[in-house]
Amino acid sequence: MKKPSQKITAIIIFCVFVALMIAFVYVWLVRFNNSKEATRAEEEAERAIAEEETEENVEDEAEKQQKLNIESVSAVMYVALPELTMRGTPDPEGEALATLKSNDILLVTGKSENGWYRVNEGGIMGYCYGKYLSDKKQTPIITNDKKRDLPYYITVNRTQNIVTVYKKDDAGEYTVPYKAMVCSVGKDGATPLGTYEISDKFTWACLSGNVWGQYATRITGPYLFHSVPYFSESKSDLEFEEYNKLGEAASLGCVRMAVIDVKWVFEECPKGTVVTIYDSEEPEPLPRPEPIRIDTEDERKGWDPTDPDEKNPWKTEG
Repeated sequence: MKKPSQKITAIIIFCVFVALMIAFVYVWLVRFNNSKEATRAEEEAERAIAEEETEENVEDEAEKQQKLNIESVSAVMYVALPELTMRGTPDPEGEALATLKSNDILLVTGKSENGWYRVNEGGIMGYCYGKYLSDKKQTPIITNDKKRDLPYYITVNRTQNIVTVYKKDDAGEYTVPYKAMVCSVGKDGATPLGTYEISDKFTWACLSGNVWGQYATRITGPYLFHSVPYFSESKSDLEFEEYNKLGEAASLGCVRMAVIDVKWVFEECPKGTVVTIYDSEEPEPLPRPEPIRIDTEDERKGWDPTDPDEKNPWKTEG
């Protein structure tokens, strides 16, 4: 049998143990509640920051729209170039979002005061320059015409004064960039936009102003591919100052080219070859060759340096 003092000691130990357990549970509950409050406070802070950022983004977007003065519109338009880049912002330096093809359908939702259109194509929102869009489908480009097995398709970019030649891919479509040539189109937009088929060809053609052009190929009406003009029907009588304008708009509407290039078109592109003339600041698939410049003090200045004629002094004298 335990003594009274032992019983009292056991009771005291039990009470201390219970007190310690209660204290432990209390501390744990306090910490748990504090942790929940802290988590709730963090979540509320994060939510507030997110809402603030959303409001700022909305305000920034509204401010951008206001600065750009984007007018809301609703229209359906078509891509008017062989290729066109959709950009993330309404300027030529904007991030490239997608490459569009001729006659791709775009839902236009806005128009900015700088001429760019806000568009939606297949769920992708972006901007395209309005000058390169049309409310009508473009004339279809001949692809695999079995009746006329045409080897090439030609484009002329008036903005960049470059002629690009495409050949067929395995599917028979003209998608493979083959050759790029520098040219001079008409001043003040004199070279007509559109899609045409080349027809007549002339080794020498009399041009406006009673001057002459070599290897002339008719694009449409009075508009031709031809060499830089000559004062007479002589290969040694080149208008050398006009030759030094290759790479810039300089003609009355025809497309001028170096002899080596226009001769290639004359010989390699049969009648019926399709030519599309357009304006674009977008990079072409092949870089434009640097135009040759003739020293106006050089005795050989009357000849086109690229003319393959054996009598060409640029070739015989190096």
